[in-house]
Amino acid sequence: MTPNTDRNEELFERARQRIPGGVNSPVRAFRAVGGTPRFVQRAQGAHFWDANGQRYIDYIGSWGPMILGHGHPAVVEAVQQAVLDGFSFGAPTEREVQLAEAIVHLMPSMDMVRLVSSGTEAAMSALRLARGATGRKRIIKFEGCYHGHADALLVKAGSGLATFGNPTSAGVPPEVAQHTVVLEYNHIGQLEEAFALHGSDIACLMIEPIAGNMNFVRASVPFMRRCRELCDQHGALLVFDEVMTGFRVALGGAQSLYARQIPGFRPDLTVLGKVIGGGMPLAAFGGPRAVMEQLAPMGPVYQAGTLSGNPVATACGLATLEQVTRPGFYEALAARTRALADGLAVVARSEGIEFSADCEGGMFGFFLLPELPQDYRSVMRTDAARFNALFHGLLERGVYIAPALYEAGFVSAAHTDDDIATTLEAAREVFASMRA
Repeated sequence: MTPNTDRNEELFERARQRIPGGVNSPVRAFRAVGGTPRFVQRAQGAHFWDANGQRYIDYIGSWGPMILGHGHPAVVEAVQQAVLDGFSFGAPTEREVQLAEAIVHLMPSMDMVRLVSSGTEAAMSALRLARGATGRKRIIKFEGCYHGHADALLVKAGSGLATFGNPTSAGVPPEVAQHTVVLEYNHIGQLEEAFALHGSDIACLMIEPIAGNMNFVRASVPFMRRCRELCDQHGALLVFDEVMTGFRVALGGAQSLYARQIPGFRPDLTVLGKVIGGGMPLAAFGGPRAVMEQLAPMGPVYQAGTLSGNPVATACGLATLEQVTRPGFYEALAARTRALADGLAVVARSEGIEFSADCEGGMFGFFLLPELPQDYRSVMRTDAARFNALFHGLLERGVYIAPALYEAGFVSAAHTDDDIATTLEAAREVFASMRA
């Protein structure tokens, strides 16, 4: 019997004996696309190497944080210096203050910010704060938006606006989900009806302004304007989940893009993660002083975390933000991302493949559909089997995109013109085989 020489398969088999599904986050398991996950050994710039030593062009970038690419020298140096000072103290540090000041300076909607360790923790805490600040219990979220795995947010649409969301995970009691109203993304009529029925008891509306968990779907400007108007009219808080989009699509996040088109626009609370930690476990939520001062120890809304504001993570985040605030950074990143998205569309259509793509800053998405979808139901029309063929075809050619149909992709400052050209040539070959 020939011994198995695929280290990825060997590691996956070992992992499945001790880790549920062999992974510590479900999408990594390749369950949606089939096959064996790649176990990463090291990464540098726009590439990583798996357990077999195979190199890949990386378009997930740790699902968004690696906006500078892997192993940026200035970030590595900052982390190394921080480690020498100590891993964790359970007490305040100056870097926490510096990072909070940097975030507030770059996000005009925030007067104050609280640092935490994960996007899930930040979204969960923002939700609790919204309920505490308003004295209300109901929340609005949108189908296809993911805000972490907190119980009240793992909810899908119910049978109508009079009945509330249904849990999408075992272990979430219906009683927890009953206060969550789930609506269709970009559906103004549903939004207006929900506020007409429940407006006086809605604590907040939480939304991904560019939904990165149904690939890449933008909230339309009219829809976002109406979200803001209805929240103002009914005294609810508008909560922007910018865990993915914050400092990824623009220096001021997605909210800065809407502010250009809607005079005076800003959310009441913002949830951040990924880029602000530079790859370390760090996230945040923030907003106006009057709302944020409802948090303990100043107010009655309790939130705490032993590793919040971790000194190594804040060093990594500060070094990353220093790089992205340099003049011309986002213009160059956006141009590179646009070259990829537009190039994929050109090569797909040249091979007779239905294809649409969109991007903003260093975030992109594509669909095997003739037009960009506007909601989750439309996204679901994508042919999963064809996507799986595309995924594996690119993987075999050394290009690593998200191993799931419903995940956005990410370009870093480390991606070069050659990386983009290599990706497009690989895509051309795969699209040609799909047509055949």
